[in-house]
Amino acid sequence: MRIGEVASQARVRVVTLRFYEAEGLLPAVRRTANNYRAFSPETVTRVRFIRRAQELGFTLAEIRGFLRASDTRAPANAKVASAALVKLAELGRRIDDLRRMQRAIRRVLAKGVQDGPCPILQSLGG
Repeated sequence: MRIGEVASQARVRVVTLRFYEAEGLLPAVRRTANNYRAFSPETVTRVRFIRRAQELGFTLAEIRGFLRASDTRAPANAKVASAALVKLAELGRRIDDLRRMQRAIRRVLAKGVQDGPCPILQSLGG
């Protein structure tokens, strides 16, 4: 598959694929006689995984670690488990923050929005 096809199917831009390639998140790509990149169909799945993991808050370093473990078919080791525990704690903190934000917005909306400074921004700002 050419880079444009992969980008289209993975729903990313070509520049994103080039970035992932430069960051070592994609396996080495063979070149055709015309010097085009020839990606395997599995690249689409891999790129979708990378994007989804980023959306969920994983860093590229964390994603790289997961991909390496997957590529080597290595069983989950202490390093991967440790990274997962750290991410789990971080996600818990973010969920708590989002719940506090949700409660603050509900309180402000229950009082009614009035003229003047935005009460939602004031409530969440401090």
